[in-house]
Amino acid sequence: METVTVQKYTLNEEQEKKEIVRHYRALLRALKPRLKKGDRELVRTAFEMAADAHKDMRRKSGEPYILHPLAVAQITVEEIGLGVRSAICALLHDTVEDTEVTLEDVEREFGSEIAHIVDGLTKISTVIDSNTSTTQAENFKKILLTLADDPRVILIKLADRLHNMRTLDSMSREKQLKIASETVFVYAPLAHRLGLYIIKSEMEDLAMKYTEQDKYREIAKRLKETKRERTRYINEFIKPIKEVLQEEGFHFEIFGRPKSIHSIWNKIKTKGVQFEEVYDLFAIRIILDTQVEKEKAECWKVYSIITDFYHPSPERTRDWLSNPKSNGYEALHVTVMGPNGKWVEVQIRSKRMNDYAEKGVAAHWRYKEGNQSVQESKFEQWFSQIREILNSPDSNTLDFLADFKSNLFTEEIYVYTPKGDLKILPVGSTALDFAYSIHSAVGNKCIGAKVNYKLVPLSHKLRSGDQVEIITSNKQKPSEDWLNFVLTAKAKSKIKDALKEEKRKVAMDGKEQLERKLDHMKVSASQHNINELVQFYKQPSPLDLYYQIAVRNIDLKELKQFHVLGDKLEPPKPVKLPEPAVVEEQHTKQPSKKDAELIIFGESSDKIAYKLANCCRPIPGDDVFGFITASEGLKIHRTNCPNAAQLLAHYGHRVVKTKWVKNREISFLTGLRIVGMDDVGVIHKITNIISGELKINIAGLTIESKEGLFEGLIKVFVHDKDELEELVDRLKALEGIQSISRLED
Repeated sequence: METVTVQKYTLNEEQEKKEIVRHYRALLRALKPRLKKGDRELVRTAFEMAADAHKDMRRKSGEPYILHPLAVAQITVEEIGLGVRSAICALLHDTVEDTEVTLEDVEREFGSEIAHIVDGLTKISTVIDSNTSTTQAENFKKILLTLADDPRVILIKLADRLHNMRTLDSMSREKQLKIASETVFVYAPLAHRLGLYIIKSEMEDLAMKYTEQDKYREIAKRLKETKRERTRYINEFIKPIKEVLQEEGFHFEIFGRPKSIHSIWNKIKTKGVQFEEVYDLFAIRIILDTQVEKEKAECWKVYSIITDFYHPSPERTRDWLSNPKSNGYEALHVTVMGPNGKWVEVQIRSKRMNDYAEKGVAAHWRYKEGNQSVQESKFEQWFSQIREILNSPDSNTLDFLADFKSNLFTEEIYVYTPKGDLKILPVGSTALDFAYSIHSAVGNKCIGAKVNYKLVPLSHKLRSGDQVEIITSNKQKPSEDWLNFVLTAKAKSKIKDALKEEKRKVAMDGKEQLERKLDHMKVSASQHNINELVQFYKQPSPLDLYYQIAVRNIDLKELKQFHVLGDKLEPPKPVKLPEPAVVEEQHTKQPSKKDAELIIFGESSDKIAYKLANCCRPIPGDDVFGFITASEGLKIHRTNCPNAAQLLAHYGHRVVKTKWVKNREISFLTGLRIVGMDDVGVIHKITNIISGELKINIAGLTIESKEGLFEGLIKVFVHDKDELEELVDRLKALEGIQSISRLED
């Protein structure tokens, strides 16, 4: 596993003081336009309080700790666009948790609003950054509860996380992996949903820099190499548009900006293309300086000028002027065919829209900070939706988090009630989601819907612009399969609640049956006796036991085998069966001392038995981490495994540091997917390279050809990553091969 070289920290005390003052002055400069009477003194007091509280603390890199709160405050102001009160909270965000300063001190000095936010920040960091064994998911739920309370808490936390990501170099490798995964799993989606697109992409890029180092470096290098030709192309594309816009008297900025490394990598992965084939490596942005009432008309005018020069792709035009996203994003996106047959995305927006696009919820917040009576925006609606999800007593937090994430990331559709009221739902929502979005009672009784006056089933997927009327019946009640065709968290939790309620009613019958049986045996239905039966019938809870009795899955005949001692039931002694031979076989599969080729850094430096995870099939040389599972001991995953982000984010405490040692004796099964032109003899060439030239064993080979292309799945035994990479390079060099990718399970 690669180690990051960290520069030695060399500043002396005098230089440190200068450095701290320099950062403090930079913060005041950023705040200058926002300072009202008395604000400068407040900021000064907060800075002195924090500097004094952290005076003996240092960061991992060796620098004075106070530089971190200063940097967070500056990000809060400059990059998120919050004001004086938020900057004060950012300066104090670690004091209550890490130093002698108490919440009462903060409240006495700065009042209850600031104390409330600092308290929220303290709660978040105690739940998130502590390495306790409570699942991270529980922690995220708590964070989101504070989010619903005051959005500034989460905005400052995002600034804190962004600064931590920017200074991750001095952390240990497993800390880097854990923090980076957590960032991609929760913070980047939050930044996205709060409309902070610039921060979202920087977080994703920084996380990728640590979780997929090679890919990150490769794309960064390619972007650098192609920068000149990209700039030349952008200038050629912009020139005619610029001239006409100037003639027409528009005030505007126009420029091209590259897409983030993470989004380019995503394209390469999902579309299965090479770097050269990712057409939209950049987007052209046109920002108009215009009055609010003219914005829409002028954006459409610019659209018509662009499409006079270049042909648009109709299905890739996005009109967020008429229907802004619920996080406030407004813009007009159009993808056109530029010179040399390249697709180019153009984003058209006004200065005001651009402010919202870059500062997201903070822009809403800024307009609200001095004025509490701002009418409820879509954003407020979104918050009340979050509150509703959070306050539902559904116990499975991981489900909750998955739902919440899907709600964070999805684009929206706009649908209407019969009276013409607008409802915003995630893409992929069904008629049943719509029913629950109106009211849980409407959802529970829903038997179908009319979409644009046509009858459709509950599972019908809605599209933007649909008008939906829900049909209900008092005889209807939710069933288990409803969970398969709803998407929104609200619908899922309401269906689960209804099913639980239903299950409880049925279980009451089972409880009565059991009590009659026990009565017959002259035994009471005491807690002890019920627990004995729950264990005997292997049920998760008494409720499940009653339910299974009621639906006749459990027959109570076995009760005859129980012994009655006084008022207690004693289960029959289990009959011992001979040990099955399979157990033996499982142990032989574990690597022996001789061929354990992974070093596990843990409590004991001995070599430990482990298994390789099926989801990503690591081989020696891959960047890996160990993960302690509940049932199968230690599992080894690749750091870029599809499940890695989730495991590292939720269960950081179960991750074990691991690294390969060279050992050529064992070979590992791995798979490759090959796509290419279906040409005579191509299979022969492929097998010749694998087994003829490189002497690699083939475990399986399937090839399907269709319309002049073939797709092959090859399973091979390799010793390590170097051998696999050599094989991939040799196969790529064959004529007619289009792409080769490693098989995920």
